[in-house]
Amino acid sequence: MKFLEFTPLDSINFFLDDLNLGESTIKGSLEAYSCKHTSMDRKLSFSLEHEILGYLSQSADSDPSSPLEYLSSRSSRRTLIYLVLTLGHMYPDYDFSAVQAHLFFREEEWDSFRQIFDTYLFEAAKEWSLLNDGSLLESMAKAIDEVIKLDECEVYSYNPDFEGDPSIEKGAIWSFNFFFYNRKLKRIVSFRCCCLSNLAIDGLPDEEILEEGEDDGLFINMDM
Repeated sequence: MKFLEFTPLDSINFFLDDLNLGESTIKGSLEAYSCKHTSMDRKLSFSLEHEILGYLSQSADSDPSSPLEYLSSRSSRRTLIYLVLTLGHMYPDYDFSAVQAHLFFREEEWDSFRQIFDTYLFEAAKEWSLLNDGSLLESMAKAIDEVIKLDECEVYSYNPDFEGDPSIEKGAIWSFNFFFYNRKLKRIVSFRCCCLSNLAIDGLPDEEILEEGEDDGLFINMDM
């Protein structure tokens, strides 16, 4: 996987890099990757493939209805491996298991992404509209389309449990990861975004942050 620089993504990334909304701060990033393997990726890809096939071999004897059974398709395994490799580039300090990561990936529709976006980036979208023409979602969709042809993409969400979420930082209120994969172009655009409590950023003890979160109905892992 190779990180790709695309100018259309810059304005979105600049806006969401450290967006202070008063009580909270949004941190978001759009990144593009080529699915062409580096030498390191080839080694890791082989290891992930071996892990998946080993698991399938074991589960076939014990649980024929395993949710991983569809990974007997080489194309499905390749897609999962591309997604896991992308995660590895996004979070280089985290060691991802293909079998475990698969449990947290889900194929989505654009409407699902739009619903998540409208719900959790509502305040950010209002800030964007004060500075730019057009909505934040429309601008993001246009930028992604220029890079990867949105109507040809498969959309995936990655929503791990709290302990397995590499994106969670101290004071996190919510976080999500989406991936737009174009098979023809062999290219992936990732969108990671999280919201941090400014109480945590300002150094408020964790116990008080938790109390604030309970009072305001805040949460860490959202239900996708």
